[in-house]
Amino acid sequence: MKHIISATVTNKSGVLARITGLFSARGFNIDSLAVGETEHPELSRMTIVVDGDDAQLEQVRKQLGKIIDVIKVTDISSEEHVERDFMLIKVNIPPDKRSEIIEIVDIFRGKIIDVGRKDMIIEISGPEDRIEAIINLVRPYGIKEIARTGGIAMKRGAK
Repeated sequence: MKHIISATVTNKSGVLARITGLFSARGFNIDSLAVGETEHPELSRMTIVVDGDDAQLEQVRKQLGKIIDVIKVTDISSEEHVERDFMLIKVNIPPDKRSEIIEIVDIFRGKIIDVGRKDMIIEISGPEDRIEAIINLVRPYGIKEIARTGGIAMKRGAK
């Protein structure tokens, strides 16, 4: 089962290495990892997406909580949450196909953030299946480069 672990940690060097080391020591491959400063500059939020057995992952979650630099750990996969991936993709733009690519970007509510004579860079965010769909649609034009964040997620607010 896919698990989305959210960890609030102190924003200092070495914390990321200790946390990823804990996952690898337990035999978990991290599908994606995103880290960034929170609304408090002394704290960072890590979103870790892993696929694994519920009981084993619960043990990892408990061990994460014992690391001194970890403030809070939550497995938000079973709770109501919002999840997004982010991608930059550089695509070839043959002059006669430029309008087709622009239409695809518009349909997916993406943004064209850079245009050159031979290529363009598209910014897109959304669920992973949406990211995969646009990749498949622009692939025939020629993909030069892709940079992706993997998943980031946040629990929904109380209703």
